[in-house]
Amino acid sequence: MYKKLSDLEPLVANKKNTKTLALAVSQDAFSLNAVCKAYKAGFIEPILIGDKALTEAIIKENKFDFKGARIIDQPDTEKCVEIAVKMAHNNEVQILMKGNVATPVLLKCVLNKDWGLRTGTLLSHLALFEVDTYHKFLAITDVAMNIAPNLKDKIAIINNSVSFLNKMGIANPKVAVLGAIEMVNESMQATLDAALLSKMNQRDQIKNCIIDGPLAFDNAVSFESAKHKNIKSAVAGDTDLLLVPDIEVGNVLYKTLVFFAKAKVASVILGAKVPIVLTSRSDSEESKYYSIILAVLA
Repeated sequence: MYKKLSDLEPLVANKKNTKTLALAVSQDAFSLNAVCKAYKAGFIEPILIGDKALTEAIIKENKFDFKGARIIDQPDTEKCVEIAVKMAHNNEVQILMKGNVATPVLLKCVLNKDWGLRTGTLLSHLALFEVDTYHKFLAITDVAMNIAPNLKDKIAIINNSVSFLNKMGIANPKVAVLGAIEMVNESMQATLDAALLSKMNQRDQIKNCIIDGPLAFDNAVSFESAKHKNIKSAVAGDTDLLLVPDIEVGNVLYKTLVFFAKAKVASVILGAKVPIVLTSRSDSEESKYYSIILAVLA
């Protein structure tokens, strides 16, 4: 059972093929630090796309070792992203990483109809947390991509996340569909969706996982809370994946775990032609490093 993000490193080390990563708008010290660490560990081959003079100045100032790495000089931010996305589209790189660029600029190129990274599957964000007070990894989806997913969207989001967790070796992840309460209430759409998702899972319409919901956050992650409320569930208290009802809930929960619970986090965008490392500007260098590892696993 995995609990620490460092547990992921042996999984990547056992992979035979090193992945090529394109860092879009490379003049960013935090991103370069994470990429350098992954490069030195042998997990990736980086291609740095950005203002070459600024990038090399950061590398020199911080004594990063990028010997042998390719740098593509492009001072224009949007053109940087376009180059990186087209390289992924043309199978020249296997991972795309956001550097010193706004998320909407990156996603605009990713979703380009002619040379973007669409696959016909909904793109979704997966965050993987190491929380000292929880007995294993806790994954949360979706906190960054889908604003107010409907039932069809939630099915795709679950499928993206479950497929990834399966690749990590979690064969039958337990999925808690979150609501404000653990009972179905016809006035609360999140609880109705949760009940439908649970039944679809029981009927094998959503596979390779165990889904239960609606579950409030406390009984999703606490055996004692579930026992106190007399909730009989294979998921309650032992959740691997939390499906949040909307982006506001997900974003607040994500940042609460990071800033109040001091949790460590790695995150990746799934459903595109290649995995996308898209971290928050407030995320640490360590978070960016482990997000690269997640992308290698994906």
